[in-house]
Amino acid sequence: MTIQAEKRLWTQGYKLVVGLDEAGRGPLAGPVVAGALLLLTKKINNELLRIVKDSKKLSSAKREAAFALILKEPQIVFGIGIVSEKIIDKINIFEATKLAMEKAVADLARKLGKNPDMLIIDGKHIINLPIKQRAIIKADDKIFSCSAASIIAKVTRDRIMDKMHKKYPRYGFIKHKGYGTRLHFQMIKKYGPCAIHRRSFTPIKNL
Repeated sequence: MTIQAEKRLWTQGYKLVVGLDEAGRGPLAGPVVAGALLLLTKKINNELLRIVKDSKKLSSAKREAAFALILKEPQIVFGIGIVSEKIIDKINIFEATKLAMEKAVADLARKLGKNPDMLIIDGKHIINLPIKQRAIIKADDKIFSCSAASIIAKVTRDRIMDKMHKKYPRYGFIKHKGYGTRLHFQMIKKYGPCAIHRRSFTPIKNL
């Protein structure tokens, strides 16, 4: 992984370039979580550049290792945005995902003490913020700050779902994190939905 995309934007005058990605659009339960990540300098730990990839391409252990390195990197600022399953049901998952990204940017801006001047968003759509933005398909596989943001979002969400497993152990959240696996469908059929299931999602809305 390189930071060439960030460097190009820096040379164009954008000094505070933030990468954005989300985790949890598809599951049947739990929140959607977004990560926002800013590089303060091009001098980044080489091990971090080597290990960071799209979170979907990393094992759980490697995501945790990358997350730990991100936390230790003094030249990185990141923010997290979380939108609950209840809000997802109220405004739909598309709007909830954008809201999570907006919350992540706000969290980052609070830590930084100012707003970024460019957002790189993984996907096709920009979000509702008065900041210059570029939406890039598969940015989480090509752009360091988006890849690192995807790791932050995924690790954060997985930890939330691990906690939910302790609260609702019969559904097996620790194994599937709320995604629609065979086990999860079996448990929903057996026990019905719990408080963190997305009632607007098929098959839950049909129960």
